[in-house]
Amino acid sequence: MRVAVFGLGYVGTVTAAGLAANGHRVVGVDVDPTKVATITSGRSPVIEPGIDELVMEGLSAGRLTATTDAVEALDGAEVSLICVGTPSGDRGECDLGYLTRVLDDIKCAMEVAIPPAGGHHSIVVRSTVPPGTVDGVVGPVFAEGLPAGWTVGTAMCPEFLREGSSVQDFAAPPLVVVGTADDATADQLTRLFGFLDVPVDRVAVSTAEGLKYACNAFHATKVSFANEIARVMRCYDVDARDVMRLFCKDTKLNISPAYLRPGFAFGGSCLPKDLRSLQTMARANDVDVPLLAGTSLTNELAIRDVVDRVVASAHHSVCILGLSFKNDTDDLRESPNVELAERLLGKGFDVRVYDPIVNPDLLFGANKRHVEDRLPHLNRLLATDPAAALEGAGVVIVSSGDARVHEALLAADPPLVIDLHGRLGADVEQMVGYQGVGW
Repeated sequence: MRVAVFGLGYVGTVTAAGLAANGHRVVGVDVDPTKVATITSGRSPVIEPGIDELVMEGLSAGRLTATTDAVEALDGAEVSLICVGTPSGDRGECDLGYLTRVLDDIKCAMEVAIPPAGGHHSIVVRSTVPPGTVDGVVGPVFAEGLPAGWTVGTAMCPEFLREGSSVQDFAAPPLVVVGTADDATADQLTRLFGFLDVPVDRVAVSTAEGLKYACNAFHATKVSFANEIARVMRCYDVDARDVMRLFCKDTKLNISPAYLRPGFAFGGSCLPKDLRSLQTMARANDVDVPLLAGTSLTNELAIRDVVDRVVASAHHSVCILGLSFKNDTDDLRESPNVELAERLLGKGFDVRVYDPIVNPDLLFGANKRHVEDRLPHLNRLLATDPAAALEGAGVVIVSSGDARVHEALLAADPPLVIDLHGRLGADVEQMVGYQGVGW
């Protein structure tokens, strides 16, 4: 394929050289003539292991070149990959100035450049941009006024390149994500990255835009988490390197998809108490652990948000389907659902509860003491089946995945359903009163 790559920094240079190494004809474009001259001399404008060799290989094979002229790059090109910088503005916002200038350059170049053989050209953003940028900023530029012979589709195709290993990352990415509503563009990008042994995930444009932020925020969180653990453990003469080495061996829970699903607050017999204990250990040694403190605050905000939604709904009768801190257990210790019921009762709401497992007569020990302290009249609140709990309810809060709950919910069709776990299914999510807790 013929490809134009706009922006010859780390992402653009590695992308251009990598595509050329895999058979595509690539023209890199940059406003900086020094970067262009460096590539045309067979070297990379960025320092990266293996990139000079890749640039020279593409140049020698006649598949890679560079220019400051957008028209030269667009001649016959099927795809434009935008890899320009999106730095922080004065208030921390994403500065799209370089992006918008490239869009104008591409639009102007189309007036002169030769259209691709099939007529369709894909404008693809690789830079990290906020959700809504492709549809709200890129799309409108090409929505009308295109020269004869050109049709345009837009997409977001985030990159997953780490400086210092980007050549290897380009050749073996963790995933290939194409966010577009345009079938022709999706087909072109599937062909463009067809040399990779990775299936293409086609998603909504905004999903692809949001993904990169989620990834980078999590990477930053992991660094800070390890450092906070180290600061606390150092006070107890514990080598946190050993702790985290063993931590990373757990690929079932720690380094895994476990817990990485949007939903309601955490609870149970372990997480809340151990998090508090770790924070207390830190305070006892005058160690600041803002990430761990923020974790507790974020959990509190998850509960507060649901309470606020119920208060704002103008309904007085509330049904809670699922009381334990997770499905398939009767453990009520520090369950956020118990906390939710307690707060709503305290605000004067009529609360009824159904849980397919919880039986007050079978609770004992710390589990029984906790619920007696927080919900002393649990027997009065509990319904024997979901239909009875749902009768007359204006707001239904669902965390149970029980099949009977699902059937009763569809039959009742309450005015407002707040889904706490996101696994109720499309039939429930299509109900008029449905709300996801975080989506």
